[in-house]
Order: sequence, then C-alpha cells, then structure tokens
Amino acid sequence: MTTVVLFHHALGRTEGVLALGRRLAAAGHEVHTPDLFDGAVFDTVERGVGHAEAIGFDAILQRATVAVDGLPDGVVHAGLSLGVMPAQLLAQTRRGARGAVLLEACVPPSEFGGSWPAGLPLQVHGMTGDPFFGGEGDLDVARALAAQEPAAEVFTYDGDAHLFTDSSQPGHDAAATDLVVERVLAFLERVG
Repeated sequence: MTTVVLFHHALGRTEGVLALGRRLAAAGHEVHTPDLFDGAVFDTVERGVGHAEAIGFDAILQRATVAVDGLPDGVVHAGLSLGVMPAQLLAQTRRGARGAVLLEACVPPSEFGGSWPAGLPLQVHGMTGDPFFGGEGDLDVARALAAQEPAAEVFTYDGDAHLFTDSSQPGHDAAATDLVVERVLAFLERVG
C-alpha cells in the first residue's frame, strides 16, 4: 500500500476528483484528497483560477503543505492541473517523497527552487491537444524533464480536453482515464 495525496484542479474538489481518488483507494492505497478551496467549486477553469488568484498561489501552496503535515514520509504527491503545483512542490521539497504523478500539467522544476530530485519517480499524463497542457508548454516541460531524468515517464493521450480525468466534467474521457488509472496503479506498485 502506498500513501497518495491527490490535489484538486482549479474547479475545486469536485466529485470527479474524489472519484479518481476512490479508484486508487480501491486498489488498496491510502488516498487523501485535501480541499484547498474550503469547499468552493467552480464551473469554469477561468472562475476557478480567478478564485485561486484571489487566495494567492503562495497561500494555496501553504494550505497544501499544512494538509500533508501529519502524513508520514514516503508519500506519492499527485495533482490535477492547478493541483500539480502543490504536488510538484512537495515532491521536490518534502523529505522522503516517494514519487509524483502530474495530471494535465507540468511546471519547470526551477519554479520550486531547484531541479528534479535525482532518481525520484515521476509520471506525467496529458492530452496532446489540450490547450493548457499541450498549448501552454507543459508537455514540452514534461518531455525535457523526462529526457534528463531516467525515473520520469510522460504519457500522452489523443484529444483536446482539459480535465479529462475528472468524471464530473464534460471533457471527461472514460477510456483515456482508465488507461491513466492503470498506469498510475502500476507506478504506485513499483514505488510502494
């Protein structure tokens, strides 16, 4: 069993985020899905990002740090889109991180004060036509990271939906999400 912290995207901790967490938990993993928005849920990415900006990204990262304070070492930090920021920060800086799963986003490691920790397992998943993941450079960042880090894997999926792994969203792709879950579960078994 692996302990996973799954950080939600800009729409908040939606039912789809919780459902994704339950799928990982059903395989025997301990999954935490902290709510960084204090219950707020949004119907567009723009509104959710606006809310995140009003809170402040530094405050969101602080909330994420507090959310994992009581957890043991050996956590896999995971995030969806906006949730990749706290997942990646904690994977890079929290003692004993076991790995990271970044869904639909990837940030240059230098944003969090350094490079990717050598040997720390990483998976990045996203749709090539996603205007955020593919169109804003996240895919390029993920590929560059994987070229430098042998423990990093990048998986791409056909399509142009953002938040395709969230079953409560209109862009949800069930088949692609099934493949993501299969790959993430294999990853958790390897690093667990």
